[in-house]
Amino acid sequence: MKNHVTVGVDGSPASRAAARWAAQEAVLRQVPLRLVHAVDRPLDPLLPGLGRPGVDRWADQVLTEAAQELHGRHPHLEITSRCPTARPAAALAAEVADAGLLVLGSRGLGGLAGFIVGSVAMSTVAATDTPVVLVRVADDRNGPGTGPGPGPGIVVGVDIHEACDPVLAFAFEEADRRGCPLRAVHGWKMPSAYSYVPFFDPDNERDICRSVTHMVDDVLLPWRRKFPDVNVGHHVVMGSAGEHLVRASQGAALVVVGRRVRRSPLGAHLGSVAHAVLHHAAAPVAVIAHG
Repeated sequence: MKNHVTVGVDGSPASRAAARWAAQEAVLRQVPLRLVHAVDRPLDPLLPGLGRPGVDRWADQVLTEAAQELHGRHPHLEITSRCPTARPAAALAAEVADAGLLVLGSRGLGGLAGFIVGSVAMSTVAATDTPVVLVRVADDRNGPGTGPGPGPGIVVGVDIHEACDPVLAFAFEEADRRGCPLRAVHGWKMPSAYSYVPFFDPDNERDICRSVTHMVDDVLLPWRRKFPDVNVGHHVVMGSAGEHLVRASQGAALVVVGRRVRRSPLGAHLGSVAHAVLHHAAAPVAVIAHG
């Protein structure tokens, strides 16, 4: 079942939204869907008084109800279920070793507070090199879709300072599948030395912006050639890349960001841009590991 789509389900509204989004994505990719519910028995009096048989029955019910709903929406989609006994983050990371995508849910806080990305989701993102999409409770209404027409576009964060081919490959492939436009966003900052210049020439800012724009064009050029049918635009702005990606997420179908893989005894580090986008973007967010 190579390159199937996996989704974590736990019966919550966030996981149901994630399952609906994942099913649409699986249909779009023409691959099977795997539902995973991890049972962490030693730590599971989330359901007090149920006991082991009760927890098992509840897990089976969660998987059965999710599968029935998705079969109703997508009768021809192949759906399988797994219920491993392990800590959820570890179980999900193990389950996606042969998957093309993992989908998880998160819930909104409302207003400017953003979204809750739980410890399981954050730990899973850090524990796997498989692309992970975080879906908000209401994001399934803006799911991938399979109909014709451009639909909502995809936004991707571009870093000109390090190779990010896996990030761009994922973003271009998604835009190509959906037949939707792709918008690349890059945020840049003035060199720190300019903070010591008493009289700053605005022409310097314009020159730097032009130079950065050329570099972004160079990064995108091979991907434009590889995906000639994808309508690509770019937005090069001075300031925080995370803030600009969050703004660009309004009305987008998906935001794609990179996560640099760092092996450390202290654990993985998401980076400030990915962290900001995960917690504040209005659209589903795909986090792509790269070297």
